[in-house]
Amino acid sequence: MKSKFKRIFVIVLDSAGIGNAKDASKFEQVGGVTDLGSNTWKHISQKMNGGLSVPCLEGLGLGDLDEIDGVKQNLSQPNSYTIKLNEASNGKDTMTGHWEMMGILTTKPFKTFTDTGFPSDLIEELEKETGHKIIGNKAASGTEILKELGEEQIKTNSLIVYTSSDSVLQICGHEKYMGLDELYRCCEIARKLCMRPEWFVGRVIARPYIGESSDTFKRTSNRHDYAVSPSGTTALDILKNNGFTVYSVGKINDIFNGCGITDAIHTVSNSDGMQKTKEIATSDKFKEGLCFVNLVEFDSEYGHRRNPVGYGKALETFDKEFNDFIKVLNEDDLVMITADHGNDPTWAGTDHTREQVPLICFSKSYKKGSYLDERDSFADIGATILENFDLNKEKDMIGKTIKELIA
Repeated sequence: MKSKFKRIFVIVLDSAGIGNAKDASKFEQVGGVTDLGSNTWKHISQKMNGGLSVPCLEGLGLGDLDEIDGVKQNLSQPNSYTIKLNEASNGKDTMTGHWEMMGILTTKPFKTFTDTGFPSDLIEELEKETGHKIIGNKAASGTEILKELGEEQIKTNSLIVYTSSDSVLQICGHEKYMGLDELYRCCEIARKLCMRPEWFVGRVIARPYIGESSDTFKRTSNRHDYAVSPSGTTALDILKNNGFTVYSVGKINDIFNGCGITDAIHTVSNSDGMQKTKEIATSDKFKEGLCFVNLVEFDSEYGHRRNPVGYGKALETFDKEFNDFIKVLNEDDLVMITADHGNDPTWAGTDHTREQVPLICFSKSYKKGSYLDERDSFADIGATILENFDLNKEKDMIGKTIKELIA
């Protein structure tokens, strides 16, 4: 079978859910408020003066997925298909969502320590094994905790430990005064400790920083992630093992711990991610395979910080950049825009929200695009990619091909 598409681009707007998860009432925020009624796209649009201005995505059928202020319905969009996807896995975090896209069903959610910080016995063990006092131990913004504790960390040669709404343990140390080697050594110890079932987290992250005072501290590009590998074979593994190129742009490489990746591209912002994706699309090197992109700032900078207007402006910026991006695509390219979970910035707490996610599929070769019925799993993305390249998923993988996309 000849591939319908030579190259497929999956662009994840991190946390841009679109509401109505059927089991949202089973997932709670701090204080017991459930996620029932959360809707990232819709509620952001209601906070924007005049609604969202995303003409490119509107033209591709975004308004067919839900009522979004400023976005009209567009039931006739010949170059695109629009679909809502439900999450089959038990969770609403980054790794669960991305792994499911590529065929993995997660039944036991990753541990998070957002509400209480890490258990005292883990902290004591980490202090004993590293030889450093632990300070912080709470959910926090990475920039804010440096302002609060950076000077103390330098003075006492301690480790700043913090977490977020994801399953992650992050450790800050000053590049000059502690040194990268020592910070990395401590993170390796934390990774080993956090493989125990009672303390298991998806990622341990080294967060080095520089500066001499609270008003000059800033994180550096020497971040290092110590992740766990996916719990089974993914579509990425199958693509790579069959000789296809698999680009990761942004934190995709970290989420999959490098598994199934042939080329990993680091990014510093959403716009940088789109620029590097555009460079890949125009490169002679990328002839056949998958480019998997994560744009994390929607989640990290606006969702968790409960900034709906900032989130909305970031979506409007993406819309302009995506409009430029599709101009460089070939007839046999496919782009799939989606999300990994929700993070409604108008909702209670600062946690992710359990939502459906949009799937907007664009190709210049499509002539009869339309709105399609919602699907039962994010994994239909990976299953469709594999069938496009005439590859079979393994028996323990989930997902069903969206036939209309590759007919």
